[in-house]
Amino acid sequence: MIKDFECLKVDEIKVEKAICPVAEEVPLSIFINGRHFATAMISPQMRKEFVAGHLYSERIVSAVEEIESIEVEGDVARAIVANPIRAIVPRRPIVSGCGGIASFLDESKLPRIKSDLTINKKQAQEAMKAISLSETHIATGGVHSVGLFDQSGPVSIIEDIGRHNALDKAIGSLIIKGERFDLGRAFAACTGRVSSDMALKCSVAGIPIVVSRGATTGLAITIAQRTGLGIIGFLRGKRLSVYANPERFVI
Repeated sequence: MIKDFECLKVDEIKVEKAICPVAEEVPLSIFINGRHFATAMISPQMRKEFVAGHLYSERIVSAVEEIESIEVEGDVARAIVANPIRAIVPRRPIVSGCGGIASFLDESKLPRIKSDLTINKKQAQEAMKAISLSETHIATGGVHSVGLFDQSGPVSIIEDIGRHNALDKAIGSLIIKGERFDLGRAFAACTGRVSSDMALKCSVAGIPIVVSRGATTGLAITIAQRTGLGIIGFLRGKRLSVYANPERFVI
């Protein structure tokens, strides 16, 4: 996930050569039922988990049981799914800073999240602390971390060059393990902003709360208001902002 490159380090006094650790980025072409669906730019680890989570969070399948198989060989992933919800047509490449296909979903047709989960300030703070311990981020400054947490603590913490990729991998890690985990009992914590794409992915997956140390967007709040997603942003130290569905946050 980390590769060393030569670079020049420049300050006010000198210029010197150095070896700098850099986060890796690789393409992954996804084929669904034999048809090319998308090419994503991701961190190289957990490719199978990414595909599984992506199929679910992008509403290609309505249930994890509909994912019949996923095979990954190099930079190509082939998935077989039963009864895909949407037509499998080629899409534009998914770059690392973009949420990918979720932006094509019609948020007005998304169902309300079926969960009564609430969290308190301490839980939000502990989750943010847990995802901030990424050694790759400390070394490179080039990855995001996303964690899924339940009332007892972390369920899955993943890092990737893209926050959307990390969320897909976190969801996919549970699918690949075969764990019957109810995402309605979990909340997500992420190091990047909560954009409309992240709000859509959480809503589709049935995750009722997302917490971030960064900002959110107006469209993300609109989506959250329609689906019941709680959004907490700018969680830094003892401060935070609740942007949507404050009933999910116990003060």
